[in-house]
Amino acid sequence: MLVIENTEHFRIESPTIVTIGTFDGIHLGHQKILNRLNELKKTTGLKTVVFTFEPHPRKVLFPEQKDLKLLNSTPEKLELLEQMGIDVAVVFPFNKTFAQMDVETYISHVLIKELNVKHLVIGYDHKFGINRSGDINTLIEYSPKYNFLVEEISVKDIDHIAISSSKIRKHLEDGNVEMVNTYLGHHYILNGTVVKGKQLGRQLGYPTANLLPDSTEKLIPKPGVYFTEVLVNNRHFFGMLNIGTNPTTDTDNGIKIEVHLLDFNEDIYHQPIRLTFLKRLRDEKKFNGLAELMAAIEQDEADCRQLIKTTSTKKLSALISNI
Repeated sequence: MLVIENTEHFRIESPTIVTIGTFDGIHLGHQKILNRLNELKKTTGLKTVVFTFEPHPRKVLFPEQKDLKLLNSTPEKLELLEQMGIDVAVVFPFNKTFAQMDVETYISHVLIKELNVKHLVIGYDHKFGINRSGDINTLIEYSPKYNFLVEEISVKDIDHIAISSSKIRKHLEDGNVEMVNTYLGHHYILNGTVVKGKQLGRQLGYPTANLLPDSTEKLIPKPGVYFTEVLVNNRHFFGMLNIGTNPTTDTDNGIKIEVHLLDFNEDIYHQPIRLTFLKRLRDEKKFNGLAELMAAIEQDEADCRQLIKTTSTKKLSALISNI
């Protein structure tokens, strides 16, 4: 996939099929739009283009909302778009000047001159231009003049609940990672680097990798214990993850992200690591001493190992079904 991040002077020379949006999370609703682009590519031969933004438009339009956290960093979003088979991703710098662009200038300059659009696919309730005054009707009005087709994809529902990045964020804040994974159509991930901690886990017989997230804007799920899959040095392991303040042993109240990799004993300090969230096990709790804490950790490990059996069985069944 070609990524265009230097957008000061750019033009895509080949005619394109384009969709536009922040695409935070690349959830099932987004995937419906992206799949439509891929369908059109088969019948038209046009390049597929995702026109997305950095930073998130809400950070520019509503700067007072300082607590907005994202489901994806930009590199994660680009990785997911590439997995979806998109040909070109344009990461456009969103600012107030762009937000206040006249709607026809937006269509003639951005869509036609720079993106070379021949077929535009937009999601439900797409708005653009000055005061968000442009919509599907504006695009339909100008499409004959600028010789492009436009279609709108309706909102995607699961169990009659509309999917949105905002609702997925709320589920993450509640720790409901299984629902999040359902809405995303893929597992929620967290990328970071392993840094040194207080090494209490090692003293307890459960050494942990302390993760420093790659992005300060990434939404961290609700504190608690999670069953995860861990990617490190191109190898996959299962792990039990604790997000929280370690209330039994620490007094600094800072949030820590610590994962114990099962059946693993290597030095991975300063290595990149990826956590994939599979299931939430329990809330974080303050225990009455180390003995009670150890009993809880041992139960967490037993729960994880039981889940590994279930996970491995599902993977084996999927492999057999594909033979």
